[in-house]
Formats: sequence, structure tokens, C-alpha cells
Amino acid sequence: MKKLIVIAGVSGSGKTTIGLHLSKKLNIPFKDADDYHPQANVDKMKSGQPLNDEDRRPWLEILDQKLQEWDDEEGAILACSALRESYRKILAQHVDLYWVFLDGSFEVLKSRLDNRKNHFFDPLLLQSQLDTLESPEYGIHVSIDQTIEEIVDEILKKLDF
Repeated sequence: MKKLIVIAGVSGSGKTTIGLHLSKKLNIPFKDADDYHPQANVDKMKSGQPLNDEDRRPWLEILDQKLQEWDDEEGAILACSALRESYRKILAQHVDLYWVFLDGSFEVLKSRLDNRKNHFFDPLLLQSQLDTLESPEYGIHVSIDQTIEEIVDEILKKLDF
């Protein structure tokens, strides 16, 4: 049975790393939402400016279309910030999603971003993402203050399939 899993959280939470590990364990293709940003969004973030809802709308609509395609194919594990409930509603409007939220403190997230190379996200934007974040009551919530293996094991235990 095809599954669509969204690994959500702010930049630096480990969405890509955890998504890739889950992809291998579950044999479901991994996708990174950052790969679908319009160039204008990438340029804006590279210049240190946070995205607003108007900037995010075309990106979320692209992801909505992609999720529908992946649902018709072999499923997907999507790493996506999905910071606000309104964004998550766009992503889930046509497909059933399993949500995994990676939670971490500002200090842990900042240290990860400071050590990351070759990524367009400016670490100075972390606070704007945390300010935007609307943490939901639903889904699987996992603390990033543990090893990759522990995070993946916790997610696998909590998934209901």
C-alpha cells in the first residue's frame, strides 16, 4: 500500500536526514520540498529575507500537485517545513498524509544550521521560522535531541502501518 509521509519542522531540525533514513527503512522514495521552491523564493531566502504567505503559496500548490502524483505512483516521504496549519491544509487537501514533526530547541537548531554548508537557508532566518511555527496537536512528534537511529526507531514504532 502506498504511503505519503511528511517530515515537518523548521530548518535545521533534520527533515532531510531523517527522511532519507526512513526512505531506506520503508523502501519509499524520498523527496525534499526545498527542491520545488520557485527560484524567486530561493533568491529571497539567500538574501536573508524570510518568505511570507504570498511567497509560499505557489510552492505549496506545486507540492500539492506532486503529492497527488506520488500517491498515484509509489508513495513518498517528503521533507517539508509545513510551519502553519494553513500550509498543512493545502498539502493534505487531496491526499491522506502521515505527519511527523521534528521538535528541537533554538540552541540545538542554531548549532546545526551554523555547521551546515552549501544550503540556501540563512541561519539568521531561524527565529522567523520559529515565530511562524504553529505546532499541531496531531501527528507524531519526536525530539531531535537524540541520535538519528533513535529518532527513526521512535517514528517507526509510532507509525500505524
